[in-house]
Amino acid sequence: MRSATVKRRTNETDIAVSLSVDGSGRTAAATGIGFLDHMLDLFGRHALFDLDVTVTGDLHVDGHHTTEDTGIALGQALAQALGDKKGIARYASLHLPMDETLTRVALDISGRPFLVFRTEFPTERVGTFDTELVREFFQAFAVNAGITLHVETLYGANSHHIAESCFKGVARALRAATSLDAREGDRVPSTKGAL
Repeated sequence: MRSATVKRRTNETDIAVSLSVDGSGRTAAATGIGFLDHMLDLFGRHALFDLDVTVTGDLHVDGHHTTEDTGIALGQALAQALGDKKGIARYASLHLPMDETLTRVALDISGRPFLVFRTEFPTERVGTFDTELVREFFQAFAVNAGITLHVETLYGANSHHIAESCFKGVARALRAATSLDAREGDRVPSTKGAL
């Protein structure tokens, strides 16, 4: 089983993440931010990762540290779970529709972290959640997972739908990119021989 557990404690957050890449989509998220819990639940379910996330954060300040640090820990867990990346498909891309919204996601599990995030939200908040934190989450996740990640919302009108399309799109792309390719066998999918 490709799995990992990451514990990360700072003066701002205390986080525990357990991740199994070869799961069934069972997710339990308790970050103290309801909307982030919802996005993590979607993420685990659509990636078919088993995911447990528990966070105690400085929510009396705002949701920034909790959201960003959750992205950091989740990215670290994915990198550890994939190990040397032998046999993975590596690349994936898709278009994810969510009602009136359409988001395109492309990613490369490359070991070279980079984020391109071309998504705008019509509102500053969904409930009490700052929509600018969606980008912060994916920046932290991509850097710590060691992936090149492109997320672009082509159109959309509802901030909740836009955020949901981003999380579901990244999850579905990861589901494809982390899958084992029988033709690769025990090789690393790179001419370099390492990722």
